[in-house]
Amino acid sequence: MTYSARFPTSVIEKKFRKVLSGIPEDIQDKIMQAIEDLQSDPRPFGAKLFKQLNPPVELSQYVAQYRLRVGNYRILYDVDDHRRIVWIFALRKRNEGTYR
Repeated sequence: MTYSARFPTSVIEKKFRKVLSGIPEDIQDKIMQAIEDLQSDPRPFGAKLFKQLNPPVELSQYVAQYRLRVGNYRILYDVDDHRRIVWIFALRKRNEGTYR
């Protein structure tokens, strides 16, 4: 089963790309590969650390149910199994404000 990875709005996509552009290129490649991998397995176990957030993180009017760890960065996302879409909401550097 293949999912498609999408951003819910162009504003979120622009913010994601802005944060991504400030990250070293080797980490950028890993982040983009992790997002591509979510299309085939939106809840990966094993090599990459995936976690269901409890409680979920509210981002604007959206709610991120999951996070994926890539180095010191976290991809906050949700999965719509019915429509087979992985919604990418945020890319954040791991710190105290990551899940706020």
